[in-house]
Amino acid sequence: MSTTLYEKIGGQATLEKVVDDFHKRILGDSSLSGFFSNTDMEKQRNHQIAFFSLIMDGPKDYQGRSMDKTHSGMNLQQPHFDAIAKHLSAAMASSGVSSDDTKAALERVEKLKGAILNK
Repeated sequence: MSTTLYEKIGGQATLEKVVDDFHKRILGDSSLSGFFSNTDMEKQRNHQIAFFSLIMDGPKDYQGRSMDKTHSGMNLQQPHFDAIAKHLSAAMASSGVSSDDTKAALERVEKLKGAILNK
């Protein structure tokens, strides 16, 4: 039986660590923090964990909106997407995720870029 990316990275416990670190990084980045100024970060944390679980072939508990609806009207641009990817990569590395598994996760996020940037 093959192992999912979710299992490879360490499952729920690792995703929670990744998202907590990821949020610290994006909230500390002045180019991104403004996008979250009116966001309930605990709710965002739960959505993000469930979303990453979904795209990494873990439990399918994500109940949020589609990426295009979620990011509609935010005017996100390529530099924002690149900064998010950089912070996600760093958060995964600091949470003990291998470089290969981090690369695989970022490839899945990259496939969503058009919807996230509404392009």
